[in-house]
Amino acid sequence: MSRYKKPYLQPYRGKVTRLSCPACGDKNSFTIYLNGDTQEPIHPTVGICNHVSSCGYHYPPGQYFKDHPELRKDAVQSASNRPISYSSNPLFAPKPAVSPTEPPGLIPFSYVEKSAGYRSHFVRFLCEFMTEEQIREIGENYALGATRNNEVIFWQMDISCKVRTGKIMQYNPQTGKRIKHESGAINWVHNTLKYAKKLPEDFNLRQCFFGEHLMSIYPDKTVAITESEKNAVVASAFYPELIWLSCGNLNGLSIEKCKVLNGRNVILFPDLKAYDKWSEKAIEIQKQCNCTIQVSKLLENIASDDERSKGEDIADFLIRQHQNPIDHQN
Repeated sequence: MSRYKKPYLQPYRGKVTRLSCPACGDKNSFTIYLNGDTQEPIHPTVGICNHVSSCGYHYPPGQYFKDHPELRKDAVQSASNRPISYSSNPLFAPKPAVSPTEPPGLIPFSYVEKSAGYRSHFVRFLCEFMTEEQIREIGENYALGATRNNEVIFWQMDISCKVRTGKIMQYNPQTGKRIKHESGAINWVHNTLKYAKKLPEDFNLRQCFFGEHLMSIYPDKTVAITESEKNAVVASAFYPELIWLSCGNLNGLSIEKCKVLNGRNVILFPDLKAYDKWSEKAIEIQKQCNCTIQVSKLLENIASDDERSKGEDIADFLIRQHQNPIDHQN
């Protein structure tokens, strides 16, 4: 009798070993789990998306077999070392992804309340070019939090005001640029709570737009979507007639997130260099999410070659304008 070998993630051997993610749909971003004994895929939905910050999809083998206990005996070799027939195995029948359709994991709102404050280095930077009233309104609308290390917490609360997670980031208080630490530039509240054993290991992360909760508060306002949370926060201070949301990054405009845009008027504000990609995505979103959507050419029309080469965003332009209004006009 051979010893059972645990499942493992398929090693990278070129794009052929990376599939389309069943959650965000991005091509060549999905790594599947293989059966340790046969080196065959366990199921097309069992794997992890490489876009950890924007998608977060991870459906491990253990969770899959909890959801489908009747398949466990067919997924590994039996005690008699009988080989598996994958051609008839029900694991490989076409099925929709399971994890994204399950209820999202939620974080108690008490953590948002405990973190509320203006002591982050990010807010300190905003004070360089915003009024006290603007800062207070931003803090109230977005429930900005702060850690003991003066990091900002960008809470993700869905349209029902339920807390999905929080993105923890450190900023330089003078330049407003992100500061990386040992594990990168980003940490997550759900990860820190899992590490502290305050959330279950199988916490079902399903990200939503940063600022999404504002859609229920302002049902008639046009929705503006940017890449970064910083963009949304800064723009909201100067264009409060719009609801400013953030999808997290360039690839964060997933159809799953955008379903909440049903029936809304939407304007996308991509960073420079991202206009073409977001224009293509806008067509797909409008078809599948029943919303009216347009892509702003504001930055495309006013950017210099140098600004374009740097891939600047709307926050860069607004900050420059309000820090040096006379120089900007010249």
